[in-house]
Amino acid sequence: MIVKDELLSKLRRYFDLNLYEVKLWTALLSRGVSTAGELSDIADVPRSRSYDVLESLEKKGFVIMKLGKPIKYIAIPPNEVVDRVKKNMHVTAQEKIKRLEGVKGSPLLIELETLHTQGITLVDPSEMSGCLRGRNNLYNHMDLLIKDAKKNINIVTSDKGFMRKAEGLRQSLENAKKRGVRIRIAAPLTKENKIVADSLKAIAEIKHHEKLKSRFMTVDNKDMMFMTLDDKEVHPSYDLGVWVKTPYFTKAMDYLFDSMWKEK
Repeated sequence: MIVKDELLSKLRRYFDLNLYEVKLWTALLSRGVSTAGELSDIADVPRSRSYDVLESLEKKGFVIMKLGKPIKYIAIPPNEVVDRVKKNMHVTAQEKIKRLEGVKGSPLLIELETLHTQGITLVDPSEMSGCLRGRNNLYNHMDLLIKDAKKNINIVTSDKGFMRKAEGLRQSLENAKKRGVRIRIAAPLTKENKIVADSLKAIAEIKHHEKLKSRFMTVDNKDMMFMTLDDKEVHPSYDLGVWVKTPYFTKAMDYLFDSMWKEK
């Protein structure tokens, strides 16, 4: 049996299996029922590892061990495997979330916060900058900056970016508004995003703009994030942003933002 490497790679990624597991699983699927020795030969997996790997697949719900001798294994229908894996992943995710929730307010988190606070005091402000790749990472860091905002948040974005931020950052922006933070967003307003704009009016001041073709955010006149690429021309995975903590540069960008904001 020859299974393409591309298929094995997809199975590893989708089902969270290692290479030996996907090799033995696909070998068993091709046979329906088989012994560990037979599967080892078909899948080109060392016999010394086959029993351990098949035991792992059994625990994960991919195979059933048949009663009798020699020991044989039965393949579970793939559709049923998908349901089982989904269920197991959900249970595992919930357990991890519960564990992380337990960290909040615990001595462990206090110790981590102390380590971070002490470390930050030793860092030269000029060192506080970073490059972020991938839109998820960009939005995660924007979310962090918004959560720490005390006075003001200024955002310039594209029409599509406006809708993404409304969806991904709404809760943090709403919380910032409740803290008394002034939030202003400038973006091209279109028929497509008008409903979104209306839904944000209770949280932020929104202005239509088309001249300033850029994507950036400033927070409290000291933190700035700017995206270096046009979001219409780059895949989300390759979107690139830069974060800097510099009142000197950030105040200059806020001045530019204020000038644009006052335009009619």
